[in-house]
Amino acid sequence: MFKGSLVALITPFRDHELDEGAFQEHVAWQIDQGTHGLVPCGTTGESPALADAEQKRLVSLCVDVAKAKRVPVIAGTGTNSTEHTIALTRQAKEAGADAALIVCPYYNKPTQEGLYQHFKTIHDAVDLPIIIYNIPGRSSVDMTNSTMARLAKLPNIVGVKDATNDLARPLRMRVDIGAGFCLLSGEDATSVAYLAQGGDGCISVTADVAPRLCSEMHESWQRGDVGSVREINQRLIPLHDALFAETSPAPVKYAASLLGRCTAEVRQPLWQVTPETQERVRQAMRSAGLLN
Repeated sequence: MFKGSLVALITPFRDHELDEGAFQEHVAWQIDQGTHGLVPCGTTGESPALADAEQKRLVSLCVDVAKAKRVPVIAGTGTNSTEHTIALTRQAKEAGADAALIVCPYYNKPTQEGLYQHFKTIHDAVDLPIIIYNIPGRSSVDMTNSTMARLAKLPNIVGVKDATNDLARPLRMRVDIGAGFCLLSGEDATSVAYLAQGGDGCISVTADVAPRLCSEMHESWQRGDVGSVREINQRLIPLHDALFAETSPAPVKYAASLLGRCTAEVRQPLWQVTPETQERVRQAMRSAGLLN
């Protein structure tokens, strides 16, 4: 259903408010650069710091740009409350999203049965395809492959964004779940290895500032041009690392500011990156050919 380079969209701010113009320009640029899917209001979009009305507005703005070019929109709607997640998922459907990206509930640390019931309750409440977002480093809970296989039997649970960095998982998920379940990496630095283990694509932070390179890398993979994949991946690896030198999305928003895409502003409790990280990001972008 979803494959290739999907971008985890940043949320531009100016003086603490949404910069709607910069956001829509960024979405349009992503599409023009070949990005295969758009993910507003995820972790990279600073969803925990967004009001519900802001999330609805961002999804609507993204859909307005994407629909003309028929690029799918997967809206981040996950919270650590089942009822709140249902409300945001309904809101995303009303705004025209093609699917929802729903993170495993953070802080609460539900059991595997709790995870299953959380996603099943949302699935039953809203008729919208759901991609599970499994990111133990942020949520403090790890959905097992067996729980995911149970959920995959539900018709609208269509895939996973896998940010575990366990490269045996996609291969095992292919065995346990089958070919119809969409496997998307959530880790830029290991996304090619994830593809080699059976993955379909990557929801990428790096694509916010290097969309053309990311889309070309995935398209090269799809046509079997491994040499080009290796060349692009080597070019991007310093950037992948630099964009996570401090808590994301602060480094990628600084990188985007260097390209004139938006300000580097993040919402508290996040903070702008240190001068040392700024220099590391600049050097990585020069190495990737993104800055003169």
